[in-house]
Amino acid sequence: MPPITRPATPPTGPPATGGSDMDTPATRLDAGLAALGVAASDQQRRQLLAYVDLLARWNRAYNLTAVRDPLDMIPKHLLDSLAVLPWVRRGPVLDVGTGAGLPGLPLAIMRPDLAFTLLDSSGKKVRFVRQAVLELELCNVTPVQARMEAYRGAVKFATITARAVTSLDALCADCAALLAPGGVLLALKGRDPGPELDALAAAAPPRVDADAAVVHPLTVPMLEAERCVIEVPFS
Repeated sequence: MPPITRPATPPTGPPATGGSDMDTPATRLDAGLAALGVAASDQQRRQLLAYVDLLARWNRAYNLTAVRDPLDMIPKHLLDSLAVLPWVRRGPVLDVGTGAGLPGLPLAIMRPDLAFTLLDSSGKKVRFVRQAVLELELCNVTPVQARMEAYRGAVKFATITARAVTSLDALCADCAALLAPGGVLLALKGRDPGPELDALAAAAPPRVDADAAVVHPLTVPMLEAERCVIEVPFS
């Protein structure tokens, strides 16, 4: 048997047991879901992998994300989004600044019982999200092209998610008009949130109790970068 030729630059994350030929999006997804403790049905697993395949194909023409390799998309996009799943408890859910549908599409796949609205101001990104909703047959997702500060939906949202969108205090100010009483903002951050929490405490928008905000550290399989979600309750 000829020796296995390994790439000169290995992909991000640990290789799967058995060599580089076993390191595929599917094996990475399965390992990542197991590490997160997320139980996915066969259909959900197919939808998650189909999303990555669609994103990789569109990305070649439309530059939707800086992550090019489907192998890297598994931890950097799918698993990073699904790490917040335990805190997505109530709907309807609004994902602001969704970009290529992150974290909204992976969360919607795993929570088909909740209604999701995916909001972004970029026409090309919303067109991609619409195509993904169509191809993945997601009946619980509504893509909307609009700026967050101008958007007013027909309903108030129980949960708002935001992944690397803007500063926490600005995000809270814009979310106040969109969240239902008792709603919660889940802000996904990739660095020490201390300065942002300090800024929020210094000038908290109406309905926001900055002292009640909770930082949940996240461990994302195959990623060494710091991740957390800030849970901000609204009155």
